[in-house]
Amino acid sequence: MGAAGDREVENMGMLELFLVAVGLSMDAFAVAVCKGLALRQVRPGHMALVGLWFGAFQALMPLIGYFVGAQFKDAITAVDHWIAFGLLALIGGNMIREALSHEEEEADASLSVRKMLPLAVATSIDALAIGVSFAFLSVNIAAAASFIGVVTFLLSAVGVKVGSLFGARYKSKAELAGGVILILLGLKILLEHLGVLA
Repeated sequence: MGAAGDREVENMGMLELFLVAVGLSMDAFAVAVCKGLALRQVRPGHMALVGLWFGAFQALMPLIGYFVGAQFKDAITAVDHWIAFGLLALIGGNMIREALSHEEEEADASLSVRKMLPLAVATSIDALAIGVSFAFLSVNIAAAASFIGVVTFLLSAVGVKVGSLFGARYKSKAELAGGVILILLGLKILLEHLGVLA
């Protein structure tokens, strides 16, 4: 994108994008922890497979959301910052609610397509909504989606190992942290558009 593309970080810099990626990947990390808890012996192949499932869908969903959001971008430019804030706050709030609900998820060791596909879709729905919000910001969507996918791959792979070593101890903490991060980023976007933050 050249020099002009480099200035796209006005609304979504590398730090913000990294925090979004981490926030989004916390759901996948939490499920990966449960997988690691269920597996009797975790091998690198298990970690890579779980990481690929979650990473691939977390990269795909923002792309879909972006192109859906782009269809409406011109019509709602005046409130785009409110939409971005609303989506981030809604997703973050839902993650916090789930983290505080203390509902125990069934630990299933299966890594079959039948088991992993629904989990990959379910944990990446939030990324679809984030993709919609990206359409209203200055974001290189291909780079952003790839980055989110890589971060999710790494954290999900680590999550499998964490689950096998420590159990589900970090699951709710991860979801809580992810929710807080997304809400704060949404607030930052809103305040910047309102001129509160320089």
